[in-house]
Amino acid sequence: MRGSAGFDNCSPRSEAGTYYLSKAIAPRRAAAALATLFLSILFLILPALTARAMDIQSVTSPKGISAWLVEDYSVPVVAIRFVFGGGSTQDPVGKEGLANLMTGLFDEGAGPLDSEAFQIRLDDAGAEMSFDESRDGIYGSMRMLAEQRDEAFDLLRLAVNQPRFDQAPIDRIRAQILSGIIAGENDPDTVAQDKWARALYGDHPYSRSDQGTRQSIATITPDDLKALHKAVFARGGLHVAVVGAIDPETLKKKLDMVFGDLPQNQALRPVADIDPKLAQHVEVDYDLPQTSLQLAYPGVKRKAPDFFAAVLMNEILGGGTFTSRLFQEVREKRGLAYSVNSSLINQDHADALVVSTGTRSDRAAETLGIVRDVVKQLAEEGPTEAELAATKKYMIGAYAINNLDSSSSIASTLVELQLDDLGIDYMQRRAGYINAVTLDQVKAAAKKLLSAEPTVMVIGPKLAGAGKG
Repeated sequence: MRGSAGFDNCSPRSEAGTYYLSKAIAPRRAAAALATLFLSILFLILPALTARAMDIQSVTSPKGISAWLVEDYSVPVVAIRFVFGGGSTQDPVGKEGLANLMTGLFDEGAGPLDSEAFQIRLDDAGAEMSFDESRDGIYGSMRMLAEQRDEAFDLLRLAVNQPRFDQAPIDRIRAQILSGIIAGENDPDTVAQDKWARALYGDHPYSRSDQGTRQSIATITPDDLKALHKAVFARGGLHVAVVGAIDPETLKKKLDMVFGDLPQNQALRPVADIDPKLAQHVEVDYDLPQTSLQLAYPGVKRKAPDFFAAVLMNEILGGGTFTSRLFQEVREKRGLAYSVNSSLINQDHADALVVSTGTRSDRAAETLGIVRDVVKQLAEEGPTEAELAATKKYMIGAYAINNLDSSSSIASTLVELQLDDLGIDYMQRRAGYINAVTLDQVKAAAKKLLSAEPTVMVIGPKLAGAGKG
């Protein structure tokens, strides 16, 4: 999954095939108290967080590497976040899991340092380095002490440019992944996620597991890893954000050191756009005390004119943790579920709106019916003026707490803004976009997205009559 949770109250570049199992029912009073505490903390720290993130500088190195920088000397730490376009969609057929395996190997030896030597140097530098993949990108992050940044950036340079992909680390990381794959074969949630993705995306690369299969990861060789690294790691597909105790001139030198010697252009396989296949009923039949439900509706593209109308509509439907219609009807009034939510899912090649919840298996049909009734009512009638006004106020105020609460989260948010080509001043413009949305526009978005017959997935005992209605 790519990007920071809570970004504009949707999940940027996250996966509609990803499934989250809801928890057991909990007391209502605890939720109300938590909501009050959350809002109190939000409005106490919001001004400081917003001020911290607004001073964003665009930095370009002599070799043409661009980054967004937020200077912050309040703590002697530097955080860098970057992404190369690509991801698990670039796994060749029969080599599924290649990108996932590759991201587990960047700290397992690079340049002249084998795995043990690299790990020792990383510990000595007091740095944390991680890589991960989404369907559409390969992400890297590092947090380091400012006084040891030279050593830390040098290790990052080695990892980015000269990963070793030695056979012993490959076999060890592959064995760990294989263990997870085998465990997942008996896990209802994992089985459901795979079945859900195949139902929505057919034979598109989005339907494949990022981990791969027992068979596919067994075929991956060092040459495969080197080929993927060469295809993806290029300046043309790079976005970088840095937050912390570093000045622009120093950063320019570090950018050239880490990324300046990469090739200019990526060599990516083309990936087609796809609309998730709706109007299906997917069952994962397990004898469980709790049934999990997931519904997929059409989504909206990030740059569509009605994007913010859809975001506000989704917040009213199920995005608002304690105030949404789904929360009120499913949990507050009936106590059917601990968690019920809806999310707008934006990926490079597909978009969707997904509703998720979990309930006692003997009340699953009732819960599904209520969810569908709430969706139908919002599609037909839209929200009220009061709902829209409250939602606008919350979304404007909550942005900082959702996205700007640490140097790492700020860096992640800045990378996402770059990926969506929203501009360095987007945070200043965002409130205006939200306030400009009218009630009629939100009603139109609700009708457009929620009138479709969804794909429904049921995990648990067979649920009679769960398809339509």
